[in-house]
Amino acid sequence: MRNFIVWLALIGGMAPGLVAALSTDRNQPMYVEADRADIDDKRGVSVYRGNVKITQGTLQLTAAELTVHSKNGDIVKAIAVGQPATYRQRPDGKEKDVEAEALRMEYFAHAQKITLLDKAEVRQAGDTFRSDEIHYDIAKDVVNAGGSAGTPGDRVRITIQPKTKPAAKDATPAAEAPATEAKDAKTKPEVEQ
Repeated sequence: MRNFIVWLALIGGMAPGLVAALSTDRNQPMYVEADRADIDDKRGVSVYRGNVKITQGTLQLTAAELTVHSKNGDIVKAIAVGQPATYRQRPDGKEKDVEAEALRMEYFAHAQKITLLDKAEVRQAGDTFRSDEIHYDIAKDVVNAGGSAGTPGDRVRITIQPKTKPAAKDATPAAEAPATEAKDAKTKPEVEQ
């Protein structure tokens, strides 16, 4: 179980510039729910099946099945599958959560890589990153997206929302200006000469 906490902490680095998990999350208790849990310490394999839900602080992971492989107490690989498997976490200093989903999410500890496969999507504050495959190299902070060569119709789709700047405090919105003029016109009678 402790190895899985490492996986969840590292998966928080899923997309460069998007995710830096709340630093307080790793100090929170972790809650695991599933319809079934099969833990084989001798083989180093733990399988959680049926409505799997993991929460720790702001982190939430859901899947139909989660398989964690470990060796000598260290996580080697973790695979979450679902319709879709989902991930959500609040990054430090951000007001919006990062959300990710895919039919399959894979984490490879030694290679320090995360792969989202089949209908993969990452979202934050209206920005989206979609592809059939999204590969993230944690150590290099590099994202590669796109399907296998020759896969028809698989294109990377990225939506970046414009950054809005706060309006000046003294500025009157344009929509209010005509209403103010109309009000003034009614209170000051016009005199014809």
